[in-house]
Amino acid sequence: MKEKLSAFSHKLFGTTPNDGDLQPKEAITYSIAGFGQNLICTVIGSYLTIFMTDAIGFGALAVALLMLFTRIYDALNDPIMGSIVDRTRSKYGKCRPYLKWMAIPIAIMTILCFLPVYKNDVGSFVAISVIYVIWSMVYTVADVPYWGLSTAMTADTMKRGNMLTVARLFCTAGAGLVTLIIPLITAPVSEKYGVNAGPELAKVYFWAAVVLVIIALPLFYVGFYGTKERMITTTKPPSLAHNLKLLFKNKPLMLIVISGILGSARMAYTYTGGLYFAKYVLANVEFLGMKGEALYTLITMAIIPGGLVASVMVPWFTKRFGKRNTFIVSHLVGAAMMFVVFFVGIANKESQYTDSATLIVALIGLVVLGVPQGFSNILTYAMIGDTVEYLELKTGERAEGICFAMQTFMNKISMAVGAFIGVLAYYMAGVTPNNPGALDPQGKDIMWYMLVLLGALSLLGTAIPLFFYKFNEKEQREAAAIILARKQQEALQNASDEEIASNAEEK
Repeated sequence: MKEKLSAFSHKLFGTTPNDGDLQPKEAITYSIAGFGQNLICTVIGSYLTIFMTDAIGFGALAVALLMLFTRIYDALNDPIMGSIVDRTRSKYGKCRPYLKWMAIPIAIMTILCFLPVYKNDVGSFVAISVIYVIWSMVYTVADVPYWGLSTAMTADTMKRGNMLTVARLFCTAGAGLVTLIIPLITAPVSEKYGVNAGPELAKVYFWAAVVLVIIALPLFYVGFYGTKERMITTTKPPSLAHNLKLLFKNKPLMLIVISGILGSARMAYTYTGGLYFAKYVLANVEFLGMKGEALYTLITMAIIPGGLVASVMVPWFTKRFGKRNTFIVSHLVGAAMMFVVFFVGIANKESQYTDSATLIVALIGLVVLGVPQGFSNILTYAMIGDTVEYLELKTGERAEGICFAMQTFMNKISMAVGAFIGVLAYYMAGVTPNNPGALDPQGKDIMWYMLVLLGALSLLGTAIPLFFYKFNEKEQREAAAIILARKQQEALQNASDEEIASNAEEK
């Protein structure tokens, strides 16, 4: 049994036993750390806004602006953190130590974000704003090196791609667990207490954060102790200015970044906006025993099948069609599906988006939309990993930290825009906290346009830059071979120089 499991794991990751390269145990522990990381990231990304608006009662516009500016500020810190990672020299490597050092600070700041003692006043708003900014900074210190670690573990693009496929599945599972369970807990509280639900909701979110932190904290250490860095950099640490120049020399990476920025609104309906929509537009819709706010769980569940199939099929599709083509086609299909959902809703808007046709098409649409999300969750990381070799081929420098800082930069821009759109829709629609019946038809129209139409346009936009992306899998393998040959030649030359110096000293 043990031998069969070992053979399966090596086949899954494309690894070879005891060859000195990546091994399945490392890939699994790396993925476990991602699961824990996403438990924390999701409770902040999806629920801090509704905690602030519906539990504490802060003004929606103020919360929207806080989310936008804090997360953009946080995203701009990513290149700085990437440069710090590239300058790190420790006995643990340059990426792994941050998993060990930052786990406890992240846990503490996460709990502080959800303290149930905040009041609806200026002092509390300032306090939670400062805490949230600090949370974003300490999270960045772990997030950037976590993703950079994948390229430090192996230079083999297929092994790395397989590992990232599994890691993103674990990350999606962590995020999905949070988004599935919390609405089921908060919905009864909202329904029971109505417009007075704020204090009770605050307690629920606080204890949810505490439980998630307790689960996630040890998983960071699993990732730290279970992984190994092989692609060791021995050159002089680069400066931030030098690393920023390297970014602009990495043309494939820049195209991925532009794609990510254009696609930053594509998943607005899965952030707080989707929860607001379920709570205030679908307040009287009941399906499978779920109603109103709890339907956000169904929205999340509907995305899972398509995302799961796409994630599992990434190795097959990328081997047959390539990463770039798989990404482009899946997002064009997703955009087309989202436009269909939007126009069906508009055609039946007299029902305020609760008629059977709109709901059925929307549900089918969510399943289809899971496909580009599933591909994107893995392909962007794998493609950025490939651009590390592109950069090393062109400049002789790997700079994993600054390259993967662009992935976390894109993630945070998406979170910033997604949260901003959701809370701005809440504000523009004129929502009264914890009072779904007060939202008028015009407000529901505003939510539909902002969450669905903007998402469709963003899905379309994210595919466009990648038409110009030319660094394919064949070129990556050729680049890796050239880089390896260079390093072997340098090693031989260094050995020869040392021998000559030694002979000279003997004479």
